[in-house]
Amino acid sequence: MENLVKFVQDEFVTKKETPDFKAGDTITVYYEIREGEKVRTQFFKGVVIQRRGTGTSETFTIRKMSGTVGVERIFPINLPAIQKIELNKQGKVRRARIYYFRGLTGKKARIKEVRRK
Repeated sequence: MENLVKFVQDEFVTKKETPDFKAGDTITVYYEIREGEKVRTQFFKGVVIQRRGTGTSETFTIRKMSGTVGVERIFPINLPAIQKIELNKQGKVRRARIYYFRGLTGKKARIKEVRRK
């Protein structure tokens, strides 16, 4: 049964080219929103909290601050509505899932940036 599921995922799910990002990186996700007949592009810019799963079922969680309220959104990697993913900053963190980031405020909530080559 597992082989059948893997076969269907490999054959029918289109894989997108995404930049190599990990927890602690700041990224911008551009995705389509459908409102009736209208289609518009919206973006979500924030820090990657985690990447979970493998293959076609992989997801990533992004957290941003909207005023004083933290907003998190989970995106599947192969979501057809995603137009592009832009890597803004690479951060240096020591965990693969930075859930502790939710409790930090002010200067403690900064992530040290790693220069790209």
